[in-house]
Amino acid sequence: MIDSERIGDLCGRLGLGTMATHLPHVADEAARESLSFQEFFERLLQTEYRERQERSRALLTRTAGFPSIKTLEQYDFEFATGAPKPLVTELSNLSFVERAQNVVLLGPSGIGKTHLAVALGYKATQSGIKTRFTSAADLMLQLTTAHRQGRLKEYLRRSVQLPKLLIIDEVGYLPFSRDEASHFFQVIAQRYERGSVIITSNLPFAQWDTTFAGDATMTAAMLDRLLHHAHVAIISGESYRLRERRKAGINLPAAKTKPKVGQN
Repeated sequence: MIDSERIGDLCGRLGLGTMATHLPHVADEAARESLSFQEFFERLLQTEYRERQERSRALLTRTAGFPSIKTLEQYDFEFATGAPKPLVTELSNLSFVERAQNVVLLGPSGIGKTHLAVALGYKATQSGIKTRFTSAADLMLQLTTAHRQGRLKEYLRRSVQLPKLLIIDEVGYLPFSRDEASHFFQVIAQRYERGSVIITSNLPFAQWDTTFAGDATMTAAMLDRLLHHAHVAIISGESYRLRERRKAGINLPAAKTKPKVGQN
């Protein structure tokens, strides 16, 4: 006769807490369904595996740093008429992450670039992919602080190189100093062909040097690495936020419907 209490204790000692918890229930199921011992044991292992996967997904999501959870299903492609749905659908299979390719989302403010970036990042965490989300401003602050404290190499290794997917939101909203531009170049250079980057920006590529301290040469070198293996989505449409304000009776001018995108 199987001693469930003794088996449960051994499971606990081996760190198999879910198996210990579900052992009586799974054993009853096995008896009702006349399962073989191997079928019973497989079902018990499956409960442990599913629980561990769920805990892993929850941890990856919690440590990714998302401002909120967004999904691709929640994105309003009918409203953001310029969003390339076929490309976004293709990206949702996450093969670009496995190939260490990049994604650049360009367009005016309020059309859901951050939503798409977070949604792809969230899907990555649910697939067991270590992901990190940061705004460009926060990334520059952390890089500058690490450099000043003599920890830049350590910070780059831990926070830039380690995640398989790095999301940098709002590049171009605030100009970088020359040192910050140099730090950003290091981020892109160190991840080149090693890890995927998703970037959102309100600026066409032809204007990126205005953000990177006016250094056209460094900007061109950075874009060369960023865009070598990249999917670029140019999104147009009216701002979601302006739409909500209009619903509330606040009349504000609409965002430009189609940004001009320069060539690298």
